[in-house]
This record gives sequence, structure tokens and C-alpha cells, in this order.
Amino acid sequence: MTLTVSDFMTKRLESIEESSFLQETAKKMKDKNVSSLLVIDASNRPIGIVTERDIVRKHCINDLRTSEVTNREIMSSPLITIDYRLSASTAADLMLKNNLRHLLVIDEKSDDVTKPLGMVTPLDFAKVGEYSRDDEDKDRIETILEYYI
Repeated sequence: MTLTVSDFMTKRLESIEESSFLQETAKKMKDKNVSSLLVIDASNRPIGIVTERDIVRKHCINDLRTSEVTNREIMSSPLITIDYRLSASTAADLMLKNNLRHLLVIDEKSDDVTKPLGMVTPLDFAKVGEYSRDDEDKDRIETILEYYI
């Protein structure tokens, strides 16, 4: 049986407004013990993602004040999404192809595709206790783990 995205995705998503300043973003990441936050617009639609890596690479090296930079300025966008029914190997391929560490999980058949179901990160692949019996899945999962971890 093939491992699907819904079998191993992180279901708990934390979000933050696009207009919030990085100081608030970093504090929320610390308080919630997460390394990324889904960035939402005024209508609560996901428009991007901000990660610890974004903060370091786009903010810290430019020596900017955290109280003056918003999520909109440094978030990664557009969001790359995957349907929860697809295989783990498809998720791994998509992440490698787009050089991503965070993949937003949606239900493409839903009336509201802007409502995310979860997130897939390299750590989620590492948490999978048992690989599927499909050799293709196993090879792709090992590739993503070697590349990102």
C-alpha cells in the first residue's frame, strides 16, 4: 500500500497576519515551538509562509529592525500545494523540484481550496515509522531525507 500525504502530514498549522512585524512572528514561533507560520491575508486566506530560514536569510543578514519589517516583505510566496491523497513520493518530488522545505496540504476537490489541511516538511518524512512497501516511495523519501536533513 502506498503511503499518502495524509498519512504523515502535520495537521496542526499556526498562522500569522501578513501585516504583523517580524518581532511578533519570531515570538509566536518560539511560543508555539514551530519553525514556520502560514501567512494569511485580511480574509484569512493563506498567501505565503514565513520560516526561521526566511528570517535569517532575508532579515538578519541585512541588519534590519524586527519591529519595522512585516511578514509580507519576507514571506515565501506563492505557496506550493499538494493534495492530501497523493503519494509520499509525489510530495518528495515536488519539494525537490521546487527546492522547498514546506509544502501546504489541501483538498483539491473541496469547494474551498484555500483552506489548508496541513503541512509537509522533511521532518514529517523522518517521523514516518515505516516506509511503504513501494520501492519508488522508499527511494524518493530517502532522497528528500538525504537532501534536507
